[in-house]
Amino acid sequence: MTTNRPSRTVTKAELEAQIEQQRVDILVAASRWRSATRPIDDGWRTLMRFKAPLYAAGGLLLFRLGRHPGRLLRLGRRATAGALVVNRVRRMLR
Repeated sequence: MTTNRPSRTVTKAELEAQIEQQRVDILVAASRWRSATRPIDDGWRTLMRFKAPLYAAGGLLLFRLGRHPGRLLRLGRRATAGALVVNRVRRMLR
């Protein structure tokens, strides 16, 4: 009885070649991923470099807003009005 199945060594060699190709594909994909996300990572590192000053500025801002909450409401109303004006001007210029 002769079978048309390849021998174990041939099958093993084919599987090992397939695994090696998959490893290469993963390395290439990882390299592309790192190069694509590099600007985001750089921005995150920059943000983390200024973490302590940002916390201090946020705390100072919260302290001032806690003492004068009316200012925040006034600023919110002005920002909303400004956004509405900008949208209306955009619609008029179309």
